[in-house]
Amino acid sequence: MFRKISASKIYPINTSPLENVVIIVDDAGKILAIDAIENHDVTEIAFFNGVIVPGFVNAHCHLELSHLKGIAQTGTGLIDFISQVIKNRNHAPEIIQAAIKQEEANMKASGIVAVGDISNTTDSFFQKKQAQLYYYTFVEYFDLFQENNTENTLQQYDAVFDALTETEVLKKSKVPHAPYSVSDKLFNAIMDTSTHTAVKKTISIHNQETPPENELFSTKTGAFIDFYNRIGFNTNAIPTLGKPSIQYALKYLNSNNRNLFVHNTLTTKADIESAHQQLDKANTFWCTCPNANLYIENTLPNYQHFIDTQAQVCIGTDSLTSNWQLNILEEMKTILKYQSYVDFETVLKWATLNGAKALGFDGALGSIEIGKKPGLVWIEHLENGNLQANSISRKII
Repeated sequence: MFRKISASKIYPINTSPLENVVIIVDDAGKILAIDAIENHDVTEIAFFNGVIVPGFVNAHCHLELSHLKGIAQTGTGLIDFISQVIKNRNHAPEIIQAAIKQEEANMKASGIVAVGDISNTTDSFFQKKQAQLYYYTFVEYFDLFQENNTENTLQQYDAVFDALTETEVLKKSKVPHAPYSVSDKLFNAIMDTSTHTAVKKTISIHNQETPPENELFSTKTGAFIDFYNRIGFNTNAIPTLGKPSIQYALKYLNSNNRNLFVHNTLTTKADIESAHQQLDKANTFWCTCPNANLYIENTLPNYQHFIDTQAQVCIGTDSLTSNWQLNILEEMKTILKYQSYVDFETVLKWATLNGAKALGFDGALGSIEIGKKPGLVWIEHLENGNLQANSISRKII
């Protein structure tokens, strides 16, 4: 059996937008053909008034924090935000599981087909094994520069990593949390196990989210030093580089992997060019989470820097501790609202094919091509090809 689907306009992503065509898919969602609509009986075609795009890729999420929606105040800055999450994250297992299941269903209904998901615990693993979506799970390691505790950190998160079995739609990597939370000793240990594998991995790292992060590595001063002192942690292992924080991460990352920098709120054109020079540009990706940036720091990256450097940008939602919903279309709206020089087609590619490439799922997802099973998403309530406040996305395949 197969279905025939058409719309006012179809965005395959790998080619220019199409009109007056029909997509033919089988019961498994595999694209069998893309053909002129005139070659088909219109009574056999399901027509959608709006546009059809491939399924979205949420390149950065913390699904395990779904039960914490609304617990963190907005506009506090990253350090206070982290403190609020740590203080409030523990809840009964049944509450955590119910929230994970519900938010996964919400993502799926809105057209998300794959998720790059951070895991500090095994809480999300049961739902991921149901194979409702593609997942790339990033088991995140951090020792807050306490090298006397690095071995315990490795044991703690290795246990989380080992609890998840990989499948075709469920991949995993050991990853560093952020430059400001991973010591030299831990960074080396993570990268040693992540690079000596037969299969190319994606390595995710939070990057340049807040001014104190750059200040920490430039001068070893500022709010992160105050934070470490406040919790009684030694700061001797933190290096003074005289450079932005991304340079600390670049010491350890390498081109044997796909490298996914997340947030990049303060990332400059020089930072991007430096990463592209030190890493393989084709395997370097930049994930933006605009609503989370507004929620925590009340600012956005300068997307012109990424456009000027032809950077591969993808889009994430972050978690419900730092967002109002896990919905990629809403992230696209935010980008287009506040930096309107970016056009719809560009942001759509960020939300689909670039995210699929970043997670290594582009063989199946990211574009409407014969042989792929990318999912099909209907976006309605556009005006002159542009998203509106009331635009919504719905999964149809």
